[in-house]
Amino acid sequence: MNKRIATHMFESLASGVRLDIVRLLVRHGYEGLVAGEIAETLSLPRTNLSFHLKTLTQAGLLNVTQEGRYQRYRANLGAMEDLVLYLTENCCAAQSDGCALPGAAECLDSSEKAMQ
Repeated sequence: MNKRIATHMFESLASGVRLDIVRLLVRHGYEGLVAGEIAETLSLPRTNLSFHLKTLTQAGLLNVTQEGRYQRYRANLGAMEDLVLYLTENCCAAQSDGCALPGAAECLDSSEKAMQ
């Protein structure tokens, strides 16, 4: 992942509504939800929802598939993982005593291997 893509993803998450949508879809995993279910669960007007879904899809945080006359949205879990890895790729690299983040040992090991 590069800085431009990460910035685009973070910009799309800068809305409380879009953050709620992503968190809802993460809970539903690979099954996802159709747009109407998202609108109903979050009490959003469908016209407002389509704008947010388009923004998140264009940022790469959601995947969408057509199912008849409905569109099913799923969180792009791989892209989210890449975003977290982008944020933590140099985790505690400047500290010799390790890191307090969960999984930091693996993170630090992979950073050291990448630098070799």
